[in-house]
Amino acid sequence: MVKNGYQLPVEHREHMRGGDGTVTLRAFLSPEEMHGKNRLFSRLTLPQGASIGFHEHHGESEIFVVVSGTGLFSDNGREVPVGPGDVCVTVSGTGHAIRCTGSQDLELVALIVLD
Repeated sequence: MVKNGYQLPVEHREHMRGGDGTVTLRAFLSPEEMHGKNRLFSRLTLPQGASIGFHEHHGESEIFVVVSGTGLFSDNGREVPVGPGDVCVTVSGTGHAIRCTGSQDLELVALIVLD
């Protein structure tokens, strides 16, 4: 299967998980295409000042790969600056948040893996 990147479904979430601004999600695969193994596999765009609010994961883990831009990742409450190439992992039972801190959009690849 090959999916044209320009035809990926786009969703805009305002105040995602209680965060600031609007986050854009471009789904690489639908949940059905992941056959119950993963819940989300998307490219996320956070414009300057936007964030995903702190939340916990239970029964699943989430992985962010920073593609471009800079941000501040809350790793279960510990704040860590992140940039291109960084990988952020949140395992089941822990929480996270992320904020775009730079003047460019923060671009992430996000994968939520079901336990």
